[in-house]
Amino acid sequence: MVSLRRINQDDLRNHNLSVVIDTLLRASGPMSRADLAKETGLTKATMSLLVSLLIDAGVVKEGEPQNSASYGRPSTPLMLGGGKVCGIGMQVNTDGYGCMALDINHDILRHEWVDADMSGVEPDVVFGKLDAMAKAMAEDLESKRCIIAGVSCALPGLVTSDKRLLMARNLGWENVDLTTFDVMRGYDVTPCNEAKLAAIAQIPGYACARADVFDGVDCADSFLYLSCDIGIGGAIVRDGEIVSGSHGFAGEIGHVSVSLDGPLCGCGRRGCLETYAGRRALVEASGVAEKNAASSGEALERLLDAWHSHDVRTVEAVGRAIDALASAIGSALNLVDVDTVLLGGWWTDFGPFFYETLENRLESQVLGASDMQVSVSIPLVADHPALYGAAEVGLRKFIDNPLTFITDKA
Repeated sequence: MVSLRRINQDDLRNHNLSVVIDTLLRASGPMSRADLAKETGLTKATMSLLVSLLIDAGVVKEGEPQNSASYGRPSTPLMLGGGKVCGIGMQVNTDGYGCMALDINHDILRHEWVDADMSGVEPDVVFGKLDAMAKAMAEDLESKRCIIAGVSCALPGLVTSDKRLLMARNLGWENVDLTTFDVMRGYDVTPCNEAKLAAIAQIPGYACARADVFDGVDCADSFLYLSCDIGIGGAIVRDGEIVSGSHGFAGEIGHVSVSLDGPLCGCGRRGCLETYAGRRALVEASGVAEKNAASSGEALERLLDAWHSHDVRTVEAVGRAIDALASAIGSALNLVDVDTVLLGGWWTDFGPFFYETLENRLESQVLGASDMQVSVSIPLVADHPALYGAAEVGLRKFIDNPLTFITDKA
């Protein structure tokens, strides 16, 4: 007979602390001890002990007492405190690399990004630069007595559970063992697909207090996210959680074929979405830059200028891209049954008219459109969202196991 593991007092306290922090993260504003007890189902006595522990560790701080009625004691609002615990995010993308340190109260403590054409760059070179960048960032944070809960790295390709980058075709990398790099071993880095991390950045309260950032905006807990660069990545979010799939590869909408006899994609298939709506493909189709310069920032500026000037070839190329996006997104919405689409990356530069056009086009592509309110919008976190999401994944290690990090400080 298999014996059941006994839950000790520390296990229970750790779980309850996690519940309290999670509740504060997702709250629309400060909460009192009584509010937290009611929301979590914990007793007021237990809540008082947990909050005291978090205050002593500097993770939670008290506001000014407030009278909510003409009788009774004033309630003391509680909020997450800054400067005590953070997560570090790293990213390698087709247009550069960088690091970010994110506090649990959503302050960006450090942010460094290097714009660079990454085509042809060897993995050991860029991971060596990330190592130096992360070390400088970690030393600065530790000198300020800020706990680094965890580190994650966003990569533009398929990442396996045993930390291999199976493929990142737009970087020219295949089957890269990420554990061979000092930075990945030294910080026990969790690698992940960049689109999934960019989607995590859009989930309110995932790992840092985001109530004020999202104030006044109706945020969906279920949505389809598209990350558009040279390639197109995707992620499905259901009830505030990433849908990973059996192998962690779910959401690759960029390689949904929208034309069986379309252009040959780098993945080996024909007519993939990114061969019509990826940045390099669209720049080439519009004719605003030579093929070897199609992925540059200058080429994108020329494309936007040509589109705003109603250049015939560019307008036609963008029109084909919208058709391809509508086809692929419509198929995805029919499969996963969500009604919110967040389209990130360089398409945000095209502005609201582009998003309205795509949203209208989807009405004829989505089977249940008559009973759905399909919306297509710019992500709320649009500037390096995968880097932000990677830092949140690092922070999540603290939220899931807080007692490990605060015992020495309490």
